[in-house]
Amino acid sequence: MRWIRFSTNDTVQFGLLNDDDHVSPVRGDPFNGYEKTGQRLAFADVVLEVPVIPTTFYAAGMNYADHVLAMSRRTGVEAKLPTAADIGYRGNNALLAHGRDILVPADAGPRVQYEAELVVVIGKKAKGIEESEVPGVILGYTIGNDVSERDWQKSDRTFWRCKNTDTFKPMGPWIETQFDPSGAKTSIRLNGALQHEFDTEAMIFGVSHFISRMSRYLTLWPGDVIWMGTDGTSPDLQHGDVVDISISGLGSLRNRIIRVGHDRKALESPDKQEPR
Repeated sequence: MRWIRFSTNDTVQFGLLNDDDHVSPVRGDPFNGYEKTGQRLAFADVVLEVPVIPTTFYAAGMNYADHVLAMSRRTGVEAKLPTAADIGYRGNNALLAHGRDILVPADAGPRVQYEAELVVVIGKKAKGIEESEVPGVILGYTIGNDVSERDWQKSDRTFWRCKNTDTFKPMGPWIETQFDPSGAKTSIRLNGALQHEFDTEAMIFGVSHFISRMSRYLTLWPGDVIWMGTDGTSPDLQHGDVVDISISGLGSLRNRIIRVGHDRKALESPDKQEPR
């Protein structure tokens, strides 16, 4: 199933996106139970929202070896691969839906970059589970763009600005329940040109390992999301750039970069959504 969270006439609700590009709205949600309303809406007539507002927003850092090595070459700092599946946190305030603009503050430096990430959406409460049990607690997957301001990342004692500024965490466009990371490819396009492509599952620590380890110490709740890290490096994003992240089997997440204080009206808006 393909779950979307959408709005019509300022009302936000969950629904199922059907193969014929129509939406079946539901009462309730995919975490606590639902029933179809019997309505049938054209996908083109609804506005996509962030597919879930998480109970807790988790993020894995440095989880692809090539990303660690590439950052080492760029910064001159010795590469050290992580020896444990450690997790961090992000702020819900930073979440942004597919098709919306990423707003970069006027005092941000030039080194604003994308990070294409697979996102796991937890569907059932999980505590102290083994790796073999992990698939049973996952509702599905979506796509994230971990936008980062690298100068702030160096200077801030925590990641509060560089990672958590409003709009710096685009996520969507939907939650796919039948997705299997095995064999999937993650592709990043900048203004339509392919920048990088990598095997989605080529992580240092995989999804099952991460969730099992986390659950020893943390209770995972329905609606929690876990961003699984990125591969490669990003160019510095310019005003008006459009970043399109695709994961085969999941769809595409597209957002435009807007530097606050620059002319916004002169730019062509990216598509708000696309069926497939």
